[in-house]
Amino acid sequence: MAISYEEIGAMCVTATAASTAAAGKVCKLDSGGRAANCTAGDRFCGLVLHVRGGNAAVQVGGFAQVGYTGSVPAMGYTKLSADGSGGVKGDTAGTEYLVAAVDTVKKTVTILL
Repeated sequence: MAISYEEIGAMCVTATAASTAAAGKVCKLDSGGRAANCTAGDRFCGLVLHVRGGNAAVQVGGFAQVGYTGSVPAMGYTKLSADGSGGVKGDTAGTEYLVAAVDTVKKTVTILL
């Protein structure tokens, strides 16, 4: 039996979308308070779920599945930052997140935002 963390505790906000915001990518708030793509090493505030009509639905809490690059993130509490391509990477200077699942075939991690 597979274990699913999908949408457990999901909390979302609506934010104005910067031109760089894209569904399925981690994001930050830019200087204008808009949801924007992160550059490599940025702290991220959530995951963009949808972009419509100039607004973005951003998941800021609960479990979320995101792509990763580089080394496989460790299970448990692990420091992560944005990888610059919409996913995350292990980063000793990053923010600590709970990594609950890792899929090395799909290159995704399930984290608690």
